[in-house]
Amino acid sequence: MDLEIAAARCAEIGNVTRLSILRLLVKAGRNGLSVGEIQRHLGIPGSTLSHHLQRLVQVALISQRRASRMLYCEPQYQEIRELAEFLLAECCSLENRQDG
Repeated sequence: MDLEIAAARCAEIGNVTRLSILRLLVKAGRNGLSVGEIQRHLGIPGSTLSHHLQRLVQVALISQRRASRMLYCEPQYQEIRELAEFLLAECCSLENRQDG
């Protein structure tokens, strides 16, 4: 994963509300939740929720699909997984390094 993409995604989930939305959608599963369901679960006003959802869509951590009059938000597991793997890719790689 590109460092710029990882930084942008981390910046967006650095917001408590957006992280809460993403975690809720991950719990909900592949079909995600409607915007109304997210609003009910988290108690976020509609206009505020819309803003936060768009930020997560922009960095490809969630996608949206329309079914009739309902707008559903779905977690993008591949991108979420790639971000987690990027963060852990070099875990402990300097642990046994000898200085000098």
